[in-house]
Amino acid sequence: MKNWKVFVIGAAAVFAVILMCVFGIQGSQNKAINLEESIQTAQSDIKVQEKRRVDLVYNLADCVKQYDKHEAETLTAIVEGRGSAGDIENVTTAITAVSEAYPELKSNENYKQLMTELATTENLMAQYRENYNRQVGTYNRYVKGFPARVYLDWCGYERQNYQRLDYNAPVDAPQNLFDK
Repeated sequence: MKNWKVFVIGAAAVFAVILMCVFGIQGSQNKAINLEESIQTAQSDIKVQEKRRVDLVYNLADCVKQYDKHEAETLTAIVEGRGSAGDIENVTTAITAVSEAYPELKSNENYKQLMTELATTENLMAQYRENYNRQVGTYNRYVKGFPARVYLDWCGYERQNYQRLDYNAPVDAPQNLFDK
């Protein structure tokens, strides 16, 4: 009877050790999954800001073109006003006519706002890149650490490499963006 109790206690101890190993392995795998998801989120944040940057640059270029066109029209109207009569009343009338023709055109303010947004986007991208690097570093330290390394090797988890960011930009930068 005494041997039977020792056998049951031994079997329970072996079962408990096996159960702890299974939960330990699964816990390591769950943590690795969470760390991988953090890396994916960090990459996605960077891509969102890259898209925002491209959109802002195109809007900024369009804004500058519109402002340049408005400025040229204004100067042309003032010069024509001066040339036609030479007195100050005609010049004032020309300036007033131009300002009335474009009462809602605030390209200069739009330009300033777009530049501010572009600077904000660049700052966010720097923060998101730092976050991405931090996430990859945390993941790599965890995957390489003992005892998780043993379990995760069996499950197929490997170190991740830091990805170099590629903007798919042409090698030669565009020139003369505002030529007509």
